[in-house]
Amino acid sequence: MSARYRKRFTRTERTLHWANAVFFLFLLATGLILYLPSLAVAVGRRPLVQSVHFWSGIAWVSVLVLIVVLGDPRGVLRTAREIDRFDRDDLRWLTGRKPAPQGRFNAGQKLNTALTAAFTVLFLVTGLLLWVGERDTRFRFASTVILHDGLMYISLVLLIGHLYLAVIHPATRHALRGITVGTVREEWAARHHSKWIE
Repeated sequence: MSARYRKRFTRTERTLHWANAVFFLFLLATGLILYLPSLAVAVGRRPLVQSVHFWSGIAWVSVLVLIVVLGDPRGVLRTAREIDRFDRDDLRWLTGRKPAPQGRFNAGQKLNTALTAAFTVLFLVTGLLLWVGERDTRFRFASTVILHDGLMYISLVLLIGHLYLAVIHPATRHALRGITVGTVREEWAARHHSKWIE
């Protein structure tokens, strides 16, 4: 008997995810060149890398906004409401005391998405302040560098956990299919996201 599939992510949601991933990885690479002295020396051309990093950050946020506006804004809004809604089952899932039924997104995915969205805004604001602060000392704040770097460290930890669950962990690896082609097996969804299937 062939497996039955259910649509989990729309084209707009998948495009948002992958655009965010590509830009984040590129910004991480250019940011590490600026941050690590050994890489900075190996690459050289620090002002060029700095400009590429800054304008890529502006492009990152602009592209995400364009995807929403040109894609399915109402669908993205529905998804945002879904992610923003935490119930008792989500709290039980996070504490890990008892198995708790989950919707289309489990509590961990909701938390990860909320943090990613918040960090995107904070990266943009701190990046703009760093850029402007280099041109006008009135906008140079020591805490901006600390916050921008701290966000990078936390984001790196979240990325490693996200990649582990999406690519390596056998129980959750099938979710990668959902974010690449949009569908997941119904039996997998019933096991991991029973409230969504109901």
